Amino acid sequence: MSKRKNETRYIFVTGGVMSGVGKGVASSSIAAILQARGYKTTAIKIDPYVNVDAGTMNPVEHGEVFVLGDGTECDQDMGNYERFLECKLSRHNYMTTGSVYQTVIEKERSMHYKGKCVEVVPHIPYEVVRRIKNAGKRNDADVVVIEIGGTVGEYQNVLFLEAGRMMKLDLPGKVLFAMVSFLPVPDKIGEMKTKPTQYAVRTLNSAGIQPDIVIARSAIPLDNKRKEKISIFCNIRKKDVISAPDVDTIYEVPFNFEKEDLSNIILQKLGLKPKKKDFKKWEKLVKSIKSPKKSVKIGIVGKYFATGSFVLSDVYISVIESLKHASYKAGVNLELDWIDSEEFEKNKEALKKLRKYSGVVVPGGFGTRGVEGIIQAIEFARVNKIPYLGLCYGMQLAVIEYARNVANLKNAHTTEVNPKTPYPVIDILAEQKSLLSNKQYGGTMRLGSYPAKILKGTEVFNIYQKNQISERHRHRYEVNPKYIKKIENSGLVFSAISPDRKLMEVIELPKKIHPFFIASQFHPEFQSNPFNPHPLFYSFIEATKN
Repeated sequence: MSKRKNETRYIFVTGGVMSGVGKGVASSSIAAILQARGYKTTAIKIDPYVNVDAGTMNPVEHGEVFVLGDGTECDQDMGNYERFLECKLSRHNYMTTGSVYQTVIEKERSMHYKGKCVEVVPHIPYEVVRRIKNAGKRNDADVVVIEIGGTVGEYQNVLFLEAGRMMKLDLPGKVLFAMVSFLPVPDKIGEMKTKPTQYAVRTLNSAGIQPDIVIARSAIPLDNKRKEKISIFCNIRKKDVISAPDVDTIYEVPFNFEKEDLSNIILQKLGLKPKKKDFKKWEKLVKSIKSPKKSVKIGIVGKYFATGSFVLSDVYISVIESLKHASYKAGVNLELDWIDSEEFEKNKEALKKLRKYSGVVVPGGFGTRGVEGIIQAIEFARVNKIPYLGLCYGMQLAVIEYARNVANLKNAHTTEVNPKTPYPVIDILAEQKSLLSNKQYGGTMRLGSYPAKILKGTEVFNIYQKNQISERHRHRYEVNPKYIKKIENSGLVFSAISPDRKLMEVIELPKKIHPFFIASQFHPEFQSNPFNPHPLFYSFIEATKN
């Protein structure tokens, strides 16, 4: 690690007007364009929740729980950072209100503050600043991009804004603020409105912060008139208002930012020397995205789609992005359909709709709802030789389906759903049982990167082309060793296992039996990026082409 003496720069990204405006993609893209200018960047996500991490949050409310290599359960934006920057982040790049308070309280209990009266201000912001600087040092970063979750004006993120304000005062010329704000175009009015953004900027001003850049999100590009309005009423230069219209793919956003000269604007404001641009990999990526040769239709069978009257695809955002990455490389246009597994429980005839798909994916999940529908969908894909990719729960339910219908273990199940099943082919580990009995749920699953050995001669070995892999996990339940031999003798292959040979990591059916039937206990979607698609997803998409 090189030594830096206050040379690191910091960019805070805040949101205005509404949530879901695209701060994560904007933060990732800012970091990516600076990386393309030759600067080493890293990114931090601040979640204004009292939860210590994202592990106990309901995915329908909060979106996907992303897992880092060190086992940190965090916000889905951390996945965007890793994908855009082709990097591996750690717990030092993520914080929540709960984790910050927890640390300050632990320090107080250990007399770290030497008897001082510990207060919300300044001690909480000081801890936030310490973590931000620590992440910069650990990643040896020239620039740290810090995304503050939520929207300005919310009580929850005031202390994080205060930390940013303190840093800007302490490090003049080395800290800047970018606000990502939404500009609506109401149908009945037909004009882009800047007033909500003006109010958002004034709200940020009330926290003692003047944004240096406004990234204006809207359905269409900003015109000069709108830029002039924001410039005048928000007290920034017109060139510092960045148009960020909707795009077909998030991987176009760095290009759009560059069209607005954003990297040069940032470098100038932070006192960094311009370096040669290198956007070749981004150019190649966008070209491949825009020139597919054919289409494949994939059905994602799950149970975390509905939120009121809407479909929340963020629940499986890493799965979706991994499928996209694979489709870009395979040169196909990806069509995705969300299929609620409960539909099959109500009407078995509905299973026939799976025939229209080139492939079926069952992603991860927990609990009992919709499980029998998923098992029926897996059986249909297996029997009808539709390419199948199972992820975590998608592997466990595939083992159950095979045990019931091929290995003749009638009513086999997971003890998560049916504790009294006569054949618990999926069961919880002994150490997990004691944790659950003591209600220790948060951060206690099998989390993060673990090694696995691949058996030579298997389909998975042909895919990875290596003997050992390291993949990220997030689960409590495993294939029960008592039934492995029985299931293997019926034709299912356990093609990757833990080094101690106790835990089953991947199952498959040989190609002579099925064109593609593979499922993993781990989550391969956590290690895919657009420049290097995960081999399991790429092989699956290749199989669907045929």
